[in-house]
Amino acid sequence: MKWFKSLIRVWRRETYLVFTDIGVLLFFFALPLGYPLIYTLIYNPETIENCPVVVIDNSRTAESRELARAVDATQALKVVGYAADKEEARRAWMEKKCYSVLEIPADYARRLGRGEQAVVPYYQDMSLMFRYRQALLALTGIQMHEVTSITASRVANEAGILSTVVSGLPVDTHAGIMGDPTQGFASFIIPGIVVLILQQSMLLGITMLAGTSRDRRRRSGLPVDPLQVQAGPLATLFGKSLCYLMIYIPMSYYALSVVPHIFSLPHIGSFTDYMPFVFAMLLATSFLGQTLQIIVREREAAMVLVVYTSVIFLFLSGLTWPRYAFNSFWMAISDLVPATWGVEGFIRINGNAATIADVSRYYWSIWALTGVYFITALIINIATRPGKASSASLQEKPLERNA
Repeated sequence: MKWFKSLIRVWRRETYLVFTDIGVLLFFFALPLGYPLIYTLIYNPETIENCPVVVIDNSRTAESRELARAVDATQALKVVGYAADKEEARRAWMEKKCYSVLEIPADYARRLGRGEQAVVPYYQDMSLMFRYRQALLALTGIQMHEVTSITASRVANEAGILSTVVSGLPVDTHAGIMGDPTQGFASFIIPGIVVLILQQSMLLGITMLAGTSRDRRRRSGLPVDPLQVQAGPLATLFGKSLCYLMIYIPMSYYALSVVPHIFSLPHIGSFTDYMPFVFAMLLATSFLGQTLQIIVREREAAMVLVVYTSVIFLFLSGLTWPRYAFNSFWMAISDLVPATWGVEGFIRINGNAATIADVSRYYWSIWALTGVYFITALIINIATRPGKASSASLQEKPLERNA
């Protein structure tokens, strides 16, 4: 009962410190509440539509005009004009009137009539990879449509009676996109980014609290923070973690459940499956933050330590580069980041309706990481605790000042 009372006192003191520090409030509340909305608004609408294209029609035939109309009919591309030659198209490109150029060669219709392969050069501005990706998908669809119609026409001309039964290619291709059916960028990136935001904001708040505690200790001249509750290492560790989890479990529900519903992002996973997963990640993050606090000497150092690593953690999560392509060193570093396992598991549960059993490898990996950081945080907590003499001076100095 004495240990439990100590835990409650630590939890109350940590909650008081959180809600009286404007910087920590910004990290614990403003970031999880605002960043998911801002990021999603930036990437809405999710797909790029009507990317301007200039056509150089050197063929000037019915077949070339049909190709240009097919390009203009796609959702991703829009023909904004025709150019007489490459120089005119280049001027339009440099003036940002278009981002791509389609050049139809003079022998386009002649090659098709002879049954030969026709090559149509396409030039794309690569300043935005997502724009290129949308154009590539649109042109691939046009290519498959043209191949189907040309094949049917050839069979009709050469086989006569067979034309009544030919309606397309012998083998057709259909794409069924799981998890992100709209192929939107927000649906792809936001679920993983939100998990990283939860981790980074918690680490920022915890390390800033540690830096502020060291500042108070230096100003007071005492061996420990005068606002620190004298409790055992386990009570201190769990009391602080209880405070952080009390704040971040509602924040997680908002960021992972409410925001996807607001913006109609893919969200087919079960709340009962992903919240236990997220709980384990938050607990691991709280212990990691209490481990990192040993290297935070000033309040401002938290910004340098955590914000600087945000981009690194983004790459290590596997969102921008697949984890199986990492070498052994970076794979090991990636495994030590709680958000890595959080992103891996949450995306599968949220986008593909996986269960805890389906992602059991990631689930138990994050619990193993929780155990590792619990041990490191406990060791640091014990190592940084003042001795008996320090505790005595802590009790005497405030009395002297009051006197």
